[in-house]
Amino acid sequence: MVTSTHEVSHRIFQDHPEVLAPVFEVLGLEAPAKAVIEAITPDATEIKPLERRVDTVLKIEPSDGDGFLLAIEAQTKKVSGKGASWAYYVSYLHAKFNLPVLLVAVCRNHPTAAWAAGPFECRVGPWKTQVTSPFVLGPDTVAPITDESEVARQPALATLSAIVHSESQDIAAILELLARGMRSFDKATAKYWSELVEIGLENTPARDTWRKLEKMVITYFPGRGTVFEEAYLDGKAKGMAEGMAEGEAKSVLRVLEGRGLPVSDELRERIVTCTDLDLLDDWLGRVGTVERAEELLADEDGESPDSD
Repeated sequence: MVTSTHEVSHRIFQDHPEVLAPVFEVLGLEAPAKAVIEAITPDATEIKPLERRVDTVLKIEPSDGDGFLLAIEAQTKKVSGKGASWAYYVSYLHAKFNLPVLLVAVCRNHPTAAWAAGPFECRVGPWKTQVTSPFVLGPDTVAPITDESEVARQPALATLSAIVHSESQDIAAILELLARGMRSFDKATAKYWSELVEIGLENTPARDTWRKLEKMVITYFPGRGTVFEEAYLDGKAKGMAEGMAEGEAKSVLRVLEGRGLPVSDELRERIVTCTDLDLLDDWLGRVGTVERAEELLADEDGESPDSD
């Protein structure tokens, strides 16, 4: 069954091909300085009604080298017969496009990653007619996030790293770094990556951890059932509103402190006691750009930032 986790684990390569640069490094291949990267049809269905579909297929055309196809499969668990399907995908794509095919399996735990690496053999006795050996992007090949600045530099890779390490014992620390790193994003960017992480962590205990940390990022996406959608829909409840206000106030102070801006006792008190979610949201939208902490209150007080 296709899940949100499954979709995020491969679609991130379609929407953010910049992820491929570190992937080339992991694979031991030279990343093309200039390349045309386009998603092509993943349909591998013949005339017969048996449907076969690769998760994501990208055509890579370097400016100074031979092109090839990257077939990406998201795999959350061991599945009987998958090796035969993967062999079919590689053979079909190679024959159809007359290009070499690199098969990559994205896995989020060690047992699945070990299994997905194969090799998957089609043999009769000692004779091997075909061998399929996917390259696995998993806990052993994608480094965990160790520095929140990495998130700002490579958000797509940081998101992929969090997903493939979602069942690691260190996932809580990884997600905390990810959340802190996202605080440097503008509001729209933070919203996008925050939800992508939550969807990618679906059906894992790590998702609950992220839902708590996500308040540091402050996001709302309708129709996805994320923590901030629930907060929005239930916002009239006093307890929820107070909890959101407290979380947003703390986030405002964290960003100010992280930027090294002095915060007076009077301003700190005003922020932590504020219960106006719209006002807090406005502060969060501007806290990353003000030059002085007091500028947050300029519009509210009817003053300009330079009035004093």
